[in-house]
Amino acid sequence: MLPMANTRDTERSRRVANLPNVLTAFRIVLIPVLVIILTSPSRTASVMAAVTFFLACLSDFFDGYLARRWGISTPLGELLDPLADKLIVAAALIMLAGMDRTPAVPAWMIVVIIGREIAVTGLRAVALGQGVVLAAQELGKYKMIFQMFALHGLLLHYTFFGIDFHLGGMYFLWISLIISLWSGIDYHFKGIRQLMGGPVAAS
Repeated sequence: MLPMANTRDTERSRRVANLPNVLTAFRIVLIPVLVIILTSPSRTASVMAAVTFFLACLSDFFDGYLARRWGISTPLGELLDPLADKLIVAAALIMLAGMDRTPAVPAWMIVVIIGREIAVTGLRAVALGQGVVLAAQELGKYKMIFQMFALHGLLLHYTFFGIDFHLGGMYFLWISLIISLWSGIDYHFKGIRQLMGGPVAAS
C-alpha cells in the first residue's frame, strides 16, 4: 500500500506544482479572446473586454499568491509569467489605439509604454547572458498597478452609472506612463552600472 500512497502523493504534488503554470497558460489563452472582443466598438463588447482583462489580472494574482505560499517556482513559470503579463497588456493597448472609438487612446503613449517594456526586457536579457540578474523593485510594481486601473477604465470606455471610464482610464494611463519612463530610465542607469561591476541593485 505504501508505494501506491507515495505515487498518489507524488501525483498530487505534481498537480499542485503545475497549477501556477496552468493559470499563466489561461492568461495567455485570454489574449486572442481579448483581441477578438475588441474588434467591436460596442458597449457590450467593452464590458466583455473589461471582464476578460479582469479575469487575466485575477489569474495573475492567484498565480503569484500560490507560487509564494507554496514556494513553487519553475523555469517555465519564470519565463512565461512576465511574458504573459506583457503580452496581454501590449495586446490591449494596441487594440485600444487602433479602435474606431472617440475619444481614442493616443498611439504615441502606447509606443512609449511598449518601447519601455522592450528596452527593459532587452537589458535584462543582456545582463542574464553575462550572469547578472536584474531584479524588479517597487517602481515597476506601482507602474503595473496603475496600468491595470488604466486598462480597465479604457476597455470600458463608455459612461456607466454616471462615470466616464475613458477619462478615468486616461488619468491612470498618464500616471502609469510617467512611472514607466521614470522606472525605465532608473532601471537602465542602475542596470548598466551593475553590469560594469558596481554594487547597485536594479529597480
